Amino acid sequence: MADFEAKGQRMIALCMLGCVLFNFPILALFNVPGTLLGIPVLYAYIFIAWALLIALMAWVVEQRD
Repeated sequence: MADFEAKGQRMIALCMLGCVLFNFPILALFNVPGTLLGIPVLYAYIFIAWALLIALMAWVVEQRD
């Protein structure tokens, strides 16, 4: 049961991280008129942050304590 609670706390922390990553002050930092490999910087940031959150969630769920 303690393992389940620890995973729940980690998932809540990841949700909070996602809220921070996709909120105004951070998004404003990447809203610049440039490109990254031909992709606007803001779109690249959103995709990379989204993929990172998914990878972290998968790691937390699959982790065996």
